[in-house]
Amino acid sequence: MTAAGAAGSPAGWASGLSRWTVGVRQVAVLTGAGISTDSGISDFRGPSRLWTRDPAAEKMSTYQVYISDPAVRLRSWQARLSHPVWTAEPNPAHLALARLTRSPVGTTVITQNIDGLHQRAGTPADCVVELHGTMYQAVCVGCGRRSDMAGELARVRAGEGDPPCTGCGGILKSATVMFGQQLDATVLARAIAAAEAADLFLAIGSTLIVEPAASLCAVAVRAGARLIIINRDPTPYDKLATAVIGEPIGEVVPELVDRLLAARREPDHQAASDQPSAR
Repeated sequence: MTAAGAAGSPAGWASGLSRWTVGVRQVAVLTGAGISTDSGISDFRGPSRLWTRDPAAEKMSTYQVYISDPAVRLRSWQARLSHPVWTAEPNPAHLALARLTRSPVGTTVITQNIDGLHQRAGTPADCVVELHGTMYQAVCVGCGRRSDMAGELARVRAGEGDPPCTGCGGILKSATVMFGQQLDATVLARAIAAAEAADLFLAIGSTLIVEPAASLCAVAVRAGARLIIINRDPTPYDKLATAVIGEPIGEVVPELVDRLLAARREPDHQAASDQPSAR
């Protein structure tokens, strides 16, 4: 099934849920920016998205430019002050995945997002793999010291346009992985292990063009998982997928989680019905 086929219609994807969810005991979920747009956090790529409207904004996410250009750092700190992450609330898709992580279905959420909305929705922190780091902390590029982003933003509001590290005087940045930086090897290893262990791999709201995150889809399929892609636009991994669903994420994910939980309970109900009745 592809985005051009039955999976693109509500009846098509809903009718396939019983087949995709049967026997699932381990789920890995890869989430991208698309899952947070309903929370008011803009996506980056596409005709009307952030980097298309404001190409200079991409420079603030490029490590070498950020380190070498004080003007870019000044603009970056102002952008952090007004970032929508500080007022965003988890949406139905975040809340549904949180329910799944607290269920008997073993679930790992691997996120490309830095907004912390999975944790705020109730997903336990140890069930979240933040591939690209977090905006809630700052890190010194010199000594590696970490600090709360809230405290550093308070310094900016007080007049420090580009606050230096209080330990060594070095350059501070958000504790996120910028373009030009490598992913943390330990974090990536956790994500790969979760993909390899999954019966079902969900890719939600990701363009699947940023590597190595996108390649987790192939890792999961090679290990025998079903791959379901839930995204508005086509992705490079659609041909590997059991199903590609183009319907709104906030509608599809809660329904899919409901079906997964129901399918997980059915064997227990069947086992109970097979027991001899008390006499």
